[in-house]
Amino acid sequence: MIRIIIAWKRKYKNYSSEKNKNMKKLWIFLIISITIFLFFLYFKFLTKFCKSEIKIVTKVIDGDTIIVEGGKTIRLLGIDADEKGYPCYYSAKKELERKVLNKAVRLECDEKDKDVYGRYLRYAFIDDENINVWMVKNGLAIARIEDAKKFEKEIREAEKYAKENKIGCKWG
Repeated sequence: MIRIIIAWKRKYKNYSSEKNKNMKKLWIFLIISITIFLFFLYFKFLTKFCKSEIKIVTKVIDGDTIIVEGGKTIRLLGIDADEKGYPCYYSAKKELERKVLNKAVRLECDEKDKDVYGRYLRYAFIDDENINVWMVKNGLAIARIEDAKKFEKEIREAEKYAKENKIGCKWG
């Protein structure tokens, strides 16, 4: 009888010890999995969200790039204006300066926060007018939709309108 009790205690003790080891492994696995999942959520979803902000435009680089107070370089989403040395560069830059320079603009983001050059990707608004759409509608820039999902329809319609009516430097 004593042998049975001793054998049972040994068996129970080993079972309990193995069960504890397995539970520890399970807890470690769960903690690591939850940590990885939370990092994934943070980088996949939470970093996408940015607040709309109002800034003063301090400089216009060209027809699709501005600098706002604080030194942030903003690339206007959904449009592409000529670079220096191309036909519509001067027109696009001057019109954009006339429209936004030294004025408060509301900046809104889309799915992507920055481009490969570190510029912030934003839509710019004065009051409720989308400046990105305005540039395309006035034939000063073309639609370039890669990272612009929020106002894709409006930008495409603006380009169609400018082409059909032969408006601006691009289509006139």
